[in-house]
Amino acid sequence: MADAVQVKVPTWFWVVAVLALLWELMGVAAYVSDVTMTQADLAALPEGQRQLYATMPPWVTAAYAIAVFGGALGAMALLMRRNWARMLFIISMIAVICQFGWSFGIARAHEIVGANALLFPALIVLIAIALVWFSGMSTRRGWLR
Repeated sequence: MADAVQVKVPTWFWVVAVLALLWELMGVAAYVSDVTMTQADLAALPEGQRQLYATMPPWVTAAYAIAVFGGALGAMALLMRRNWARMLFIISMIAVICQFGWSFGIARAHEIVGANALLFPALIVLIAIALVWFSGMSTRRGWLR
């Protein structure tokens, strides 16, 4: 059996992979913070945010978990140079879209807490799309196996 050809991975790949992991770990921290809120924490929120938490269906919380943990696993897979990183990022992106689809499409969060509430979720969606693209491009270039 012939030895596999070693593909040199550029330094910027590693920079992107580490930044992706840090980004995804911030998402995990935000999720843990959200699901461990006490009644006192909830009471301290503005009325609009309390209303959103009170009406959030369990499937949205599940989508949130899938988004952040799937993304974190995808970033770890990037660092391990595994091509299944792309599938994890796709799952994470779909979960992000479902989560924010409820928040802004059904619950109309932007009407409750203000239009500025759309900015950070839009950034999250864009980064999710970028990570799907990056992992696909990395696979095509032979950086992931």
